[in-house]
Amino acid sequence: MEPGTVRIAVDLLGGDDAPAVVVDGALHAMRADPDLHLLLVGPAEVADGLIGALDPLQRTRVTVRPVRAAVGMADHPVAARGDSTVRAAVTAVRDGTADAVVSAGATGATVTAAALGFGRWPHVRRPALVATLPAVAGPVVLLDVGGSLEPGPATLARHAVLGAAYAAVAHGVAEPRVGLLSVGTEAGKGDRLRRTADPMLAAVPLPHGARYVGLVEGYDIASGARADVVVTDGFTGNVLLKAIEGAYAMAGGPPASGGVPRAAALLGVGGTVVVCHGAAREDDVASGIALAAHLWRRRATETVSALLDRAPHTPAQPGDHADRTTDTEVRL
Repeated sequence: MEPGTVRIAVDLLGGDDAPAVVVDGALHAMRADPDLHLLLVGPAEVADGLIGALDPLQRTRVTVRPVRAAVGMADHPVAARGDSTVRAAVTAVRDGTADAVVSAGATGATVTAAALGFGRWPHVRRPALVATLPAVAGPVVLLDVGGSLEPGPATLARHAVLGAAYAAVAHGVAEPRVGLLSVGTEAGKGDRLRRTADPMLAAVPLPHGARYVGLVEGYDIASGARADVVVTDGFTGNVLLKAIEGAYAMAGGPPASGGVPRAAALLGVGGTVVVCHGAAREDDVASGIALAAHLWRRRATETVSALLDRAPHTPAQPGDHADRTTDTEVRL
C-alpha cells in the first residue's frame, strides 16, 4: 500500500443498500489503511454508528458533515444540483476539506455534481467512467462504462487518449495498446460510430508511447493479449461490465488475479472521483475508497489532465451531431 495521508469524502447515502454497506465498507477501509482519513457525508446518527465501531485512535481520523438529503437511484441527475450528500462531498473537495469523493449513488447524479463542482477539463465534452478489469495477460482498462451513453466519434478518440494516459499513470502500463471495441477485428466492421471512429483513433497521437491496435472484440477484454485499453460507448461498456459480473457470479467467483471492479474512476472533471456500483457490497465500497486513495496519492487526475492538455485536440467531425446528452450526462 502506498504511503501518504489522504482524506476521502464518502457519500453515506449513495447506493441500493446504503447506508449499511457504505458504513461497513468505510470501516473496512479505515482498518486496512492507517493513513486514510474519512469525511463522512450523511446523517449524523449514521456517521456516529461508524465512529462508535472504531478504536479511539482511528476515531481521530474521521470527521462528519451532516447532510440528510440524498439523490435516489431513480431520480433525475438534475437533483444533484440541490442539497444532497453527493453534492456536499464534492463541495468538501472543492473547498479543500477532502481530497477525493467516493459515492455508490446514481451515476448521473455523481457525474453531474462533479462536473458542476469541479468543472470539466478543456476539450472534454463528456467525462468518462474508467474501470480496470482482470484479464489473463494483465489488467485491461475499459472506458466508457456509463458516463457517456451516446458519444460521437471525436469523443471516442478523446477517450482513447484518456484511457492510454490512465493505464500508464494509474497502473504503470508501459506503452499501452489501445483498441476500439467492435463486432470484428477487420477494418470496416461495426456500426456507423465504430466505422467513423476507427480512422480517427488511428490518427490521434497517444501519450506514454501508446499505440492504436485497431478493432478488438469482447473476448480480447478477457484475454488482455491484444489491448491494454479498450474504448467503447458508455452504454455498451456498462452492459458489458455487468454481464462480466454476472458471468463470474455464475462461475462461482472472479479469477484469482482479481475481481471485476464495482468502482470506476471518473476522468474529465477537475477532481478525483470514484463511482461505485449501485449494488456495491462492503468489499466493493472499501475497494472504491482504496482506489480513490491510490489515485490521489499518485496524483493521477492531475497527471492525466496534464497529458491531455499536451495532446493535440481532436476536433468535432460531421458525425458528432450524434453526441447527445442522455440521462446519465451533464446538463450545464
